[in-house]
Amino acid sequence: MTRELYISVDVEPDGHVPGTSSIVSLGACAAALRDDAGAIEALDPEQDTFYAVLRPITDSYVEKALRVTGFDRAALERDGRAPEEALPAFAAWIDGLAAAHDAQPVLAAYPLGFVWNFTQYYLHAYAGRSPFGQSAHYDMKTAYAALAGSAVRDAIKRRMPSALLGPKDSKTHHALDDAKGHVDLLLGLLRWQRP
Repeated sequence: MTRELYISVDVEPDGHVPGTSSIVSLGACAAALRDDAGAIEALDPEQDTFYAVLRPITDSYVEKALRVTGFDRAALERDGRAPEEALPAFAAWIDGLAAAHDAQPVLAAYPLGFVWNFTQYYLHAYAGRSPFGQSAHYDMKTAYAALAGSAVRDAIKRRMPSALLGPKDSKTHHALDDAKGHVDLLLGLLRWQRP
């Protein structure tokens, strides 16, 4: 069995899709390790983290989406990190963690489709590659639906057992806080799948 390093990732964009909108902030933390035998080891989400506030890549944005991020457009244009600098640093951070754990990196997100869409676009556009490849991802929303026998549209946090979400679950719209907040859910889902 392949050793896998699960990295919880969250993005806060100023719109709905990459290219016509921008990632405002990107947060990630090492969350779990699946060893050669399939055992799941929890990693401390405070130990290995990445966070960047990014400069916009386009002039277009959705005002409501930007407002949710808590950032000001002018401040982002002035103070945000250039994606050409931040995304190679993100890729190198992922590579370093994977090497340190001798494991293949897996992007874990809730919901995956939204986070994966932006993350992959940015990694390929600004780092020239994705350490996650084209399919090393784990969707917590779909996993919950499958394991709980729920409809995907009903796999929302307010309907999940609080014990599965854990005490750190939050939706502050701070990308790193939210990535860390998803770690308990990820661990619960990974362990739920054990025989």
